[in-house]
Amino acid sequence: MMNNPFELAQYVGTLLSRKKLKLVTIESCTGGSLAKQITDVPGASEWFDCGLITYSNESKTGLAGVPEDLIRQQGAVSQKVALAMAKGAINVTGSDIALSTTGIAGPNGGSLEKPVGTVCFGFATQTGIFSTDKRLFTGNRAEIREQSVLYSLQCLCNYLETGHF
Repeated sequence: MMNNPFELAQYVGTLLSRKKLKLVTIESCTGGSLAKQITDVPGASEWFDCGLITYSNESKTGLAGVPEDLIRQQGAVSQKVALAMAKGAINVTGSDIALSTTGIAGPNGGSLEKPVGTVCFGFATQTGIFSTDKRLFTGNRAEIREQSVLYSLQCLCNYLETGHF
């Protein structure tokens, strides 16, 4: 699997173009880094709809329709919230595929249950394919965010090649 984010983003773009699909990202801990990596690819407007940055709980609720109760019960860093973010992005934009990130990039904010480096991912499609994942990355804040972007792009490649996240 490729480990260069720009090459991965280019490849994702090629696959999305071939399939005539549009992508939306909805990011919390990555703060737009995923959308930036994607829009660094020339011609991305053909296959990239938009990127939502829902850093606060209020924006997750207001922009993506994530239920307040879900955030209260699970915490913003959870697979259920990540999936609700992705589904919300699909509903709001009408895009074909949504990918969400929510996590704790540090250096503070971690706990025993959710240490720094915990990142949850949500994947949703217009056709009703949904998936989540949770990873524990190591490193400083920038490294955790970079690893999250790379993992997101790798998951998109896998889905576009195999139909599975």
